[in-house]
Amino acid sequence: MAHPAFRAAAVRVRVPATSANLGPGFDALGLALGLYDDVVVRVADTGLHLDIAGEGADTLPRDEGNLLVRSLRTAFDALGGQPRGLEIVCANRIPHGRGLGSSSAAICAGLMAARAVTTGGEHKIDDGALLELAAEIEGHPDNVAACLLGGFTLAWGEGGAVRAVRMDPAPGVVPVVFVPARPLSTEAARGLLPRTVPHVDAAVNAGRAALLVEALTRRPELLLPATEDRLHQEYRAPAMPESVELVRRLRAEGVPAVISGAGPTVLALADDGQAEKAALLAGDGWAANRLALDAAGASVLPLSGTAQ
Repeated sequence: MAHPAFRAAAVRVRVPATSANLGPGFDALGLALGLYDDVVVRVADTGLHLDIAGEGADTLPRDEGNLLVRSLRTAFDALGGQPRGLEIVCANRIPHGRGLGSSSAAICAGLMAARAVTTGGEHKIDDGALLELAAEIEGHPDNVAACLLGGFTLAWGEGGAVRAVRMDPAPGVVPVVFVPARPLSTEAARGLLPRTVPHVDAAVNAGRAALLVEALTRRPELLLPATEDRLHQEYRAPAMPESVELVRRLRAEGVPAVISGAGPTVLALADDGQAEKAALLAGDGWAANRLALDAAGASVLPLSGTAQ
């Protein structure tokens, strides 16, 4: 493969927050949310310069160890070669370590930006290959599929490849996220999961995951039973007891609520009336945010656009 040519102009990529699992859809279902990170990337003559504002500004590395940079490098290798230098500016709004897909956003932003800044990049890495790369870096496809495609996604592996389908959530579904002050690492949350689960629990989850597809796309009145989970949330309770207790409290009042991703954020899939009720039930100690659903997924935007 010939060494690629790079565009002189900077590119701007916007990537949404995501919530995965959604109760029973462990490592398969994802939902794109209207909360965004913006990344501007320009090929430079030499070196690496990385500016970070917002979430992670005080903690994220500004060198080759940064996940966004590593994702850019992975994509450039796949495209045929590295640029001489990079200038990167990040405006981060997705909370880190809270189960809202901040790592998937960084990965997808890096891959999208590398492809966009490379001449002919979309012909060398199509959307299917982009999903494959993102899932390889992340280790599972649920968040990255929702981040790239937007909407409500179902991702799976097939013959060693990663596949995903996108669906439109039903009108009237209102995501409300309850974000605690303290983060939780995905690795710590996954470490609490058992190697095996009872057959009856697996059977319940299979039925609920199928029901969730119907509920979230066409019949939101079924969201409460459809979001029941027996595979991961209770097992993770020792790492986030307040989050699991909030899920129980919301569900007892008829509000469909789940742990978002690996937690500790709680996601309610409410309607207008339930959204206000859920915020009152949560009480103090939670940053309650009513979000829109994102339909576009990861996007290359004009540089002159205003970040929201």
